[in-house]
Amino acid sequence: MKKINAFISKQAITSNSQEAFALNSKSSFGEKINDKIKFSLSEAFFLVEEGKMKIFFKNKELSKKEIEKKLQNIDKRFHLKYTIFKDLRKKGYIVKTALKFGADFRVYDKGKKPKQAHAKWIVFVSHESEKLSWHDFSAKNRVAHSTKKSLLLAIIDEEEDILYYEVKWIKP
Repeated sequence: MKKINAFISKQAITSNSQEAFALNSKSSFGEKINDKIKFSLSEAFFLVEEGKMKIFFKNKELSKKEIEKKLQNIDKRFHLKYTIFKDLRKKGYIVKTALKFGADFRVYDKGKKPKQAHAKWIVFVSHESEKLSWHDFSAKNRVAHSTKKSLLLAIIDEEEDILYYEVKWIKP
């Protein structure tokens, strides 16, 4: 497959290439917006790392290091969130942003696609050194419950090992 040529402007990474539309249809990367595919920061960087995308800024192809720096400037938590995105995507899950839910990601069960099924989890990413109060935990759990998803807490340690905690409501 020919590499996707994508362009970064402000906080958006988009492509109108045939390859972008094909990958969106096949693997749910990006989101169709009018005549383009808009990629999340994590999706775009993942595709760059996988050798499936080139990113341009003002008609200049960016190196992987330049891309990473730009994405980190757009989102200070990019590296932390990308670590989780990459792990889940490599395990076969479709991972999408969850900004409208106030979370980091929504994750679809294996074999399920956006617009065909609802996400199984809503994911909040955290570093092990961050503190989480009971109030914050309760708020995250309520967001997951109100959106009919399970809460998945993704905790990254100093060695970038990841622990996932799934939280569900039960009625005793």
